[in-house]
Amino acid sequence: MAVSRAMRRLLRIRELEEEQSRLALESAMGDVHRLEHARVAGIERDRRGRQLVHASIRSGEFRDRLAGLEESRAADRIELVLAPRIADAEQEVSSAREDYLSSRVERRQAETLIEEAEARETADRERRSQQALDDWYRNRLHRADGEGSRAEPGRSGYPWSGHPWSGHAELLAASAGETGAEPNTTGNDET
Repeated sequence: MAVSRAMRRLLRIRELEEEQSRLALESAMGDVHRLEHARVAGIERDRRGRQLVHASIRSGEFRDRLAGLEESRAADRIELVLAPRIADAEQEVSSAREDYLSSRVERRQAETLIEEAEARETADRERRSQQALDDWYRNRLHRADGEGSRAEPGRSGYPWSGHPWSGHAELLAASAGETGAEPNTTGNDET
């Protein structure tokens, strides 16, 4: 029984699902990275605003002080907006990662099923091949037995010559000589 087309289709579907899950995970991770970069930009903006305030204190420029304070407030507002978005995006990444790992496990299970089916097929094929070889060899022995039964005992054509039981054939021949009967050279127990 060959691996069914349905199993191969299932594997293909699992591979596509895994690919889509991987892309969704990469997209969610990209969103988190963009938000993190925006947060870093906000932190940098706050730092520049504070530097401007410190510089205006030394120089006495009121406008620079106001601009620096406004930059710091804007950075704080950006942080307030980005913090919940980053948390949500990280949750999406976590969910996407779970989906990806789940789809990966499902794909691997489908691969394992197919590999096991193919291994069973290979073992069955090898078993049938060995069985056919054994049958061929058995048939060859039977043909040799049939031809050898016409030969005289003790000669190379004798069916049991060279066989582990060849000593039994000589015993049969000797016992047949004692009783006066002909030895049974066909291998059958009938006398």
